[in-house]
Amino acid sequence: MVRAILAKPWIWSFIGAFLVFIATIIFTRGVGAGGIVTAALSLAVFTVIVGTGQMFVISLGPGNVDLSLPANIGLASAVAMKVMGGNDSMIIVGLVAALGSGLLVGFANYALIRALRIPPIIATLSSSFIVLSIDISYGRGLQIKPPPGFAAFTNIQVLGIPILAIVGILFSVAAGIALQRMLYGRSVLAIGQNMRAAWLAGIPVERVRMITYMLSGALGGLNGALLAGYFRGASVDIGNEYLLSSIAVVVIGGTSVAGGKSNVPGIWGAALFLVLLLTMLNTFGVSPGLRLLLTGLIIVSVITAAGGQKQAR
Repeated sequence: MVRAILAKPWIWSFIGAFLVFIATIIFTRGVGAGGIVTAALSLAVFTVIVGTGQMFVISLGPGNVDLSLPANIGLASAVAMKVMGGNDSMIIVGLVAALGSGLLVGFANYALIRALRIPPIIATLSSSFIVLSIDISYGRGLQIKPPPGFAAFTNIQVLGIPILAIVGILFSVAAGIALQRMLYGRSVLAIGQNMRAAWLAGIPVERVRMITYMLSGALGGLNGALLAGYFRGASVDIGNEYLLSSIAVVVIGGTSVAGGKSNVPGIWGAALFLVLLLTMLNTFGVSPGLRLLLTGLIIVSVITAAGGQKQAR
């Protein structure tokens, strides 16, 4: 039984998160343990949302990645706050506007990949500079606060559990069902395993790729709106940390960087691991530069280990 559980790739991210949490509360002698868990669940949700979009993109196969997420998130946060205008009656409209902004960014990413025949890593990085320029001209210095009801929603707790975490879990369940049970999700995995074979099997490869990049863009847009509500305002830099973390949670969570194999539960474990790791390093007084270095080393180590296993097989 234990061996079967340990054989699941996603379980190790949860084990890592638990060990980091234990190390943190030992250092603090148990002070603030409940607060650490609550904060970790709240912050992990944002990484899970963008990580899920990134997971779908990476599952399309080697070279597929969305590097426009940070700029996309920043722009969507500004769009959402400006449309909402601090008015509770405009919350839904603002969320729709943020989703629309993200969808446009995702479509632009795919259009660059398809029309110019350039690798996704170059296309999405190029579009991120364009989106960032728009965000700077549109959202720089924006001082609009989120509507009181929206800000309250992003911080509500039910029995000590953040409402965002509950919604995030339901979102992950839906993503898992879409990936494993729906035609779209199976098409994504089939394309990631062998694009030509998927095309010969009648799968509309380019349509699925377009939908996937737009899905990643839409989730980035939604994340921007939620972050603006949680942190009480939009910011050009609000999505900067999600470039590294969105890829990290995919890799650490057990999704294959070669495509064709995804792992939704692992994203939660990896997100909690990264959040708790940063909490621990902050508690220990580690500098920001060293925190980024350690996160990068973890990603490289996981990729190296995965590559070694494939070579051994």
